[in-house]
Amino acid sequence: MNWNSHEFVWLDWAVLAVGIILVAWMVYRSVRKDKLAMKGADSQDYLFGKGEPWYVIGAAIFAANIGSEHLVGLAGTGAKDGVGMAHWEMQGWMILILGWLFVPFYQLLNNKMGKIITMPDFLKYRYTKKTGSWLSIITLIAYILTKVSVTAFTGGIFFEYLFGLPFWWGALGLIAITAIFTVVGGMKGVMTMSAIQTPILIVGSFLVLFLGLSALGQGSIVDGWTNMMDYARSAHDGYGINHMFHWEEGDPMYSKFPGFAVFIGASIIGFWYWCTDQHIVQRVLGQQKGESDDVVMKRARRGSIAAGYFKILPVFMFLIPGMVAVALAQNPDSGIVMDLANQHDTDGAFAMMVKNILPAGVKGLVTIGFICALVTSLAAFFNSCATLFTEDFYKPMRQGKSEAHYVFVGRVATVVVVLLGLAWLPIMMNMDNLYSYLQDIQSLLAPAMVAVFTLGIFSKKITPKAGEWGLIGGFLIGMLRLVTNVITKSGNAVMEGSFWEATSWFWQTNWLIFEIWLLVFLIVLMVVVSCFTPKPSAQQIEAITFTGSYKKLIRKSWNKWDVIASLGVVLLCALFYAYFW
Repeated sequence: MNWNSHEFVWLDWAVLAVGIILVAWMVYRSVRKDKLAMKGADSQDYLFGKGEPWYVIGAAIFAANIGSEHLVGLAGTGAKDGVGMAHWEMQGWMILILGWLFVPFYQLLNNKMGKIITMPDFLKYRYTKKTGSWLSIITLIAYILTKVSVTAFTGGIFFEYLFGLPFWWGALGLIAITAIFTVVGGMKGVMTMSAIQTPILIVGSFLVLFLGLSALGQGSIVDGWTNMMDYARSAHDGYGINHMFHWEEGDPMYSKFPGFAVFIGASIIGFWYWCTDQHIVQRVLGQQKGESDDVVMKRARRGSIAAGYFKILPVFMFLIPGMVAVALAQNPDSGIVMDLANQHDTDGAFAMMVKNILPAGVKGLVTIGFICALVTSLAAFFNSCATLFTEDFYKPMRQGKSEAHYVFVGRVATVVVVLLGLAWLPIMMNMDNLYSYLQDIQSLLAPAMVAVFTLGIFSKKITPKAGEWGLIGGFLIGMLRLVTNVITKSGNAVMEGSFWEATSWFWQTNWLIFEIWLLVFLIVLMVVVSCFTPKPSAQQIEAITFTGSYKKLIRKSWNKWDVIASLGVVLLCALFYAYFW
């Protein structure tokens, strides 16, 4: 048997089959044990899960974030644009904001409302019911545009380049498997598989990285890194893809990542995603009955800190292997063939690395972790869809139904979201590079979320109507820009006519600059609207006011080691920026 075969051999298939059976058994055993402990179905436990140890929370946050857009898109953008997109991944420091600042707010609101909240709950409490309902609508639309369609697309690409499966077989097969897993496992199944996949994913990805560098350096990892950086420096007409900031207008990447705007734009998206998105926040809201607030906050904060360290890894797990792949493609004997003008080729970079770099047997083992990551990531979206629709739309309208009924309705809502995501898929495939597309869409949704949540929490003067105007107005402007992106091919098409000439500032402005100005506009809009609309009630202000007793609880929930561990995350992020500046 050729241990260095560039194809899947019988040993890989055997390892893959046995591994999938073992993972399925472990998830089944965990879910069954949890159901027996619950003594019957309960929608809160199904949708939110129960209190988990801090390291499981950290792994779950990390696993919920890592999906096929990383296995395919992040490696693809590494192959095409180097570390330009690393700003969106080097955000362990942003997760600290979730743990240190937002967790206490959410926990305070949990106490005031007497239940675990969703993000729309917060907006309903602080602003108006319409604001919370709109957030649910926006979030579900975001899942269609950035989660379901992206995950299905990238899953199809991954299986196409790894197994040779037709694209649609891989995409639809991933959704079918995940749907079954979500129905059977619920949140407990997601959390269990997250704990299983994380070590496999980390070890497997670093194997790809180190063996890829070794192949590039003719047996030396250090030489491989040197060769990769040499290629990166020579790319893009000598301007290079080895740095995160692009300051010169002649740089081919300047039009996409202009100067410091890339850091500000990435931070806006990161703030929305890590601190206010239901998909992530849901991982830290679970708690055991009877637990004290300080215990819940301590566990959530430490889980966030752990996730901050985990979040430093994806650049090395996926983006840099993409850079290695494109450097290896210069050698015809590597087995990696890549046309940088072909989006499918660059997006298939990581799958090609797994197929051509890993030895027989290890390919199958590592693939188990990657399949788990795809399923877990998509299952987390499914679960969040069920949570949002059931808790924020259906339950208020149809109260008094059985818990099993609410779970069933959540599943039906998820199916609808999946079908809409598949309908959007052909449109998405005609747009930009995958990871660029993903961040472009998020840049249209994030400003409204950031403005509404930030002003709602930090200002007592922002009125309920201002929050409503800010959220709805920001969303509508973002969707209008999305429509023009589709029509104008992200501003690259030549559009003739007086209308298009008069509105060129709207559809041709760089996506990051547009995002920043949209956030500024929404903040100003909310301040102005607040001057002419009724003030928030005392109850709404109370939701963002910490009492003396609650401040004591917060102080009780952390010690010096939490601070030291948090500073470690910040330091590592800073060192990465210093190296790739």
